[in-house]
Amino acid sequence: MSKSTTRTIVVSRLGARRTVVTANPSNVEFILKTNFHNFPKGRPFTEILGDLLGCGIFNVDGELWSEQRKMASHGFSTKSLKHFIVKTLEEEVHQRLIPLLESASIANRVVDLQEILRRFTFDSVCKVSLGTDPCCLDLSQPLPPLVMAFDSASAISATRATAPVSPIWKIKRALGVGSEKSLREAIQLVHESVLEIIKIKKKKISDENKNSSSDNNSNDNNKSNDDLLTRLLLAGHDEVLHPSKEEMIVKEVKSVFGDEINKMIIKPFDYEGLKGMKFLKACLCESMRLYPPVPWDSKHAAEDDVLPDGTPVRRGDRVTYFPYGMGRMEDLWGKDCHEFKPDRWFDESADEEDRVLKYVSAYKFPVFQAGPRVCLGKEMAFIQMKYVVAAILSRFRIKPVCENQPVFVPLLTAHMAGGFKVRVQKKH
Repeated sequence: MSKSTTRTIVVSRLGARRTVVTANPSNVEFILKTNFHNFPKGRPFTEILGDLLGCGIFNVDGELWSEQRKMASHGFSTKSLKHFIVKTLEEEVHQRLIPLLESASIANRVVDLQEILRRFTFDSVCKVSLGTDPCCLDLSQPLPPLVMAFDSASAISATRATAPVSPIWKIKRALGVGSEKSLREAIQLVHESVLEIIKIKKKKISDENKNSSSDNNSNDNNKSNDDLLTRLLLAGHDEVLHPSKEEMIVKEVKSVFGDEINKMIIKPFDYEGLKGMKFLKACLCESMRLYPPVPWDSKHAAEDDVLPDGTPVRRGDRVTYFPYGMGRMEDLWGKDCHEFKPDRWFDESADEEDRVLKYVSAYKFPVFQAGPRVCLGKEMAFIQMKYVVAAILSRFRIKPVCENQPVFVPLLTAHMAGGFKVRVQKKH
């Protein structure tokens, strides 16, 4: 793509849909914003993920998507973010994650940091969205069946998109054989598990409403209303830091939250402090520039069109923008585009003491999508990443065991093949 003058290529394969792949910010803006309605996810995409995601917000277009987005948006206000820090991150980090890493440090045990953070994230997501705690960070216990089933279903669904001829997976699904048989079993477990959670949640809400109607002193701030599922019912998945960068992050943590690490246990991180950690955010953005969590995203043209760079698009074409490739474009990021360089995210004209993060177009850096479908959980993701990185690096040194560069695996969400094996050393 870097050899293309337009940073756009067209891929044609026998028996497969014509695919336009672009790393051109002008095209990305056209697809995600300017002509948004002509580039829905489209039936080919919704078919691939339909068995798993059904008609949920991630897998639909039009009015159905618009209504779900309006409902979900209320769960990502500043008030919700502050509550997320206090009710979810404090408990998960200080009572589970930190003790787990301390234990590994004392025993000098090699751990898979990718697996630990994956379990941490699943716990957090379940607490926020479903109001349930799967307790995944207890490494002495196997992963809950729901987690394993969801991972399996996600991976198999992603491989559907890579089939050289699309009818192949559909034939396997109709016959109930191979990977499609495994997918059906995994999806059944996922759906049954979530439906049971919904059933229990509905009963809890009903019981609380009965109790509140008979209690004149009750209020609307019931604990069960904290999660997104309850609100919807009432309404209707990493770049290793350079040592010098790590030291700068720790310095920033100390400048914001105090110089003694023990103080953080007494007074955990707050929303305002986390929002103000500019260098840490620059490091996170730089990591995601090189290794975006979602390496590419596809839409399908509803009608014939022409992209701003002159590339013709036919009705039914798959149109893909490519964050992984965009992060490696010299034209976009300079000759040092392959280097981990957080300073690129700061305004160079400001003094070092008063540096401010510069504006970078979401269409040049579309790791959270952009336009009408921009990720609702973007700020929550940054808050969680900041909290975890600050808490870990303030207390521990992370030493990779393998010297080889991890292999980047791009499925629905990207990960490192074989995990990320490290030793954890507690700082003194």
